[in-house]
Amino acid sequence: MSGFEIGLWSLGAILFLIYTGMHVAIALALVSFFGIWILRDNPEQAARILSLAARESISSYLFGVVPLFVLMGLVVSRANIGRDTFDVATRFLGKLRGGLGISTVGANAIFASITGISIASAAVFTKIAVPEMMRAGHTAKFSTGVVVGSSILGMLLPPSLLMILYGILAEQSVGALFIAGIGPGILVTVVFCVGIWLMVKYWPGFTGVATTPDVYDTKGLAAVREVFSKLAPIVVLVGLVLGGLYGGIFTPTEAGAVGALGAIVIAFVKRRLTPKVLWQVTIETGHITASVCFLIIAATMYSRMLALTGLPTFLTGWIVGMEVGVYGFLLFYIAVLVLLGTILDSSSILLITVPLALPVAQSLGIDLIWFGMITILAVEIGLLTPPMGLSVFVVKGSLDDPNVPLRDVFVGAAPFAVLMLFALFLIVLFPSITLGLL
Repeated sequence: MSGFEIGLWSLGAILFLIYTGMHVAIALALVSFFGIWILRDNPEQAARILSLAARESISSYLFGVVPLFVLMGLVVSRANIGRDTFDVATRFLGKLRGGLGISTVGANAIFASITGISIASAAVFTKIAVPEMMRAGHTAKFSTGVVVGSSILGMLLPPSLLMILYGILAEQSVGALFIAGIGPGILVTVVFCVGIWLMVKYWPGFTGVATTPDVYDTKGLAAVREVFSKLAPIVVLVGLVLGGLYGGIFTPTEAGAVGALGAIVIAFVKRRLTPKVLWQVTIETGHITASVCFLIIAATMYSRMLALTGLPTFLTGWIVGMEVGVYGFLLFYIAVLVLLGTILDSSSILLITVPLALPVAQSLGIDLIWFGMITILAVEIGLLTPPMGLSVFVVKGSLDDPNVPLRDVFVGAAPFAVLMLFALFLIVLFPSITLGLL
């Protein structure tokens, strides 16, 4: 069996194992071991190669960014900052057509800039925004769809765990990826807000006819004081993390440390965090970090196995030889990512496809930062699509309402998947949206 055939069989084996329920890291490591064993006809050599990959893959100062940003995101979630953000957004946007939906998107965008986890955003705003929107008269489909759609901003706006994972896989600057994510994040936020306004105006059968919500007064000293008390922690955290990072004061790891400390201090000052809860959050951070690091180790093993098979080199030569050009390759690549999104989670898709696609992208002269934003947004569309749709399942589980079936949540998310595809088209067409700040 040739190396190319082994590479193809390994891809099929990984997809099969993941879809049957095996953890993606175990599937990657297992297939990588047997693939190298078959290639070298030596199990001891396979074990040595994979052992070396495990030691080298996470022995870097950069990996400190993972637990620090995870800790910050979890503390922010426990401190009810999501509720405060939604309240402030509703004060200023609630009277607009589709104001509650637009407020949810705006609050999620701000919340995303200090958490970086889509699932956290989905869980928090399901509890906060969906009941308010349904109480105002919006349908369950539309209410849940807004939350599912806007939750993806947690991975698109910096800081983002997917950006960190892509940066490690592609050997690109995490700080540059964070900066590059600002333009696409703002674009998707605006596209969602305009889309909600249009849907409420022209598609009332889907959105429901909502009454104007009770919007708190935004004038007067008491109102200003209350808005300031809710908005100040968010501004402080964003200023500490993103301001320090983009101003060149902190490295991404240092920004994560400062942000985590700032979130803990703010949560204690607001009396929303106890030592017991902090310990629970720390344990949860350890679990998530261990899982992410295991994924990175397995992805490194998989990349080395693929390199030995020669499959990436073959694909590069094949695609370049077809002369499809940059946009032809991107069209095919995005279609594959969206298709995989129907059966796999975001991390799995990234770990499987990036090692294969990077050599092709490099040979075509594609900027890898821009390529990373395209990859992340295309992968995030998978969070909205059936049958996998991880964000959809999170919203359904967090809502815990038997009157809202899973099918309605998927239907509600569908227009936002279309809006994301439109935003992705703009990002592909105008690279300056991503690279303009670099």
